[in-house]
Amino acid sequence: MKPPTTSSTAERATRVPTTPVPTAERSAAAQHDTGRRTTPSSGGRYARLLQLAGRDFLPIAFVARLPLAMLTVGALTLATAVSGSYVVGGLAAGAVGVGSALGGPLMGHLADRVGQRAVLLVSALAHAVAIGLLLVTAYAPGGPGAPAVPLLLGASLLVGATCPQVGPLARVRWRGLVGGNRRELDTALSYESTADELTFVLGPALVGLLASLVAPWSPFLLAAVLTLTMVTSFAVHPTRLAVPAVSRAERRRAAARPVTGRERLLVLLPVLGMVAMGAFFGAVQNGLNAFGGEFGIQSATGLLYAVLGISSAAAALSVAWWPQRFRPASRWVVSAGAMAALSLLFLLPGAIGPMLVVLLLAGLPVGPTMVTIYTIGGDVARPERLGTVMTMLASGVVLGSAVGAALAGLLAETAGHRGAFAAAVGAACTMVLISAALALLQRPGR
Repeated sequence: MKPPTTSSTAERATRVPTTPVPTAERSAAAQHDTGRRTTPSSGGRYARLLQLAGRDFLPIAFVARLPLAMLTVGALTLATAVSGSYVVGGLAAGAVGVGSALGGPLMGHLADRVGQRAVLLVSALAHAVAIGLLLVTAYAPGGPGAPAVPLLLGASLLVGATCPQVGPLARVRWRGLVGGNRRELDTALSYESTADELTFVLGPALVGLLASLVAPWSPFLLAAVLTLTMVTSFAVHPTRLAVPAVSRAERRRAAARPVTGRERLLVLLPVLGMVAMGAFFGAVQNGLNAFGGEFGIQSATGLLYAVLGISSAAAALSVAWWPQRFRPASRWVVSAGAMAALSLLFLLPGAIGPMLVVLLLAGLPVGPTMVTIYTIGGDVARPERLGTVMTMLASGVVLGSAVGAALAGLLAETAGHRGAFAAAVGAACTMVLISAALALLQRPGR
């Protein structure tokens, strides 16, 4: 069956609720009601995003995704501090990741059925409660001065599962807002990948700063406050009108259309690509941890990894200017191939300076690759399952990071930092194979 086109997404975006809408929301939804396109801003492609979504949307959506970026490192720091065990800290961080990987697609599925606002408001409240439960569990002694580890891990799992999926759902909104304009979609998704990169650099930095200056519980307090305020603001923002919930009649029609094996594979391949991307991230992080340990600067692992994030974020922004004839499937093959080739450089440095250069170079294809996978995932998803697919892509990164970090840790034990980086090379090469499979599947006539 032919994958759904972006025009079907645009059609969904034109169907807004018939109930009275406040003035601020009417202005944001006006172009979707009429189908009119306004002239691009003279300020450039990224200024156009402000016209489409409103000037307050970008900062709200950026800050609202910070809690997710803080949770894994926050759980690691908190659990290690209260238990005195690095093993418990690692298990708590892993539990957060598993919870997020399980809860994310469920939130996306519910958002497709009942709308984003209800799901985000409920998840924001549930997440704040889960954070409170984690803090109570962490500081309630279960033995001689130690917390009850099973309860701590269970609370960590719940914290990850309830964290609102702001990034993926923001991408769903952009597909409705751009109304099928591919250039504007590339610009929006480029910005979203840059925002993700920056938050995953800023989030751990905030955790480290607050944990060292205040207490290990303080990052979670900040995460709870940001969730209740900024996620709530994101939930009720007028841009939600661009993605109304799928009606019962639409669900019946969708259920009547059988899902072919080809369609399932077209969705599965981008998800597997994101798992490979996450494995690359996890392996690089563990490789840098082992590399820093050999030079006595293990605490600077986060700063070294931030260099990769900075070049990746900058390169992601460039996708807005890539030629439209460079189709997403071809873009994925080329950018994944560049990732695989440049990841080999991780095996060379024997000093800090050369490693910084390698990190800058290796990060360049990462951002464009993520932008492209999200583009492909949205293109092949059925309109009534767009939120589900987008959250599956994000969860794939989380799951892959856990797998990559674990594998790289085992290799680092026997072969040092080069063994860990070999896992990153393997993840990048795996992504090349996945991208090639999708390109073959999307060839004309297939």
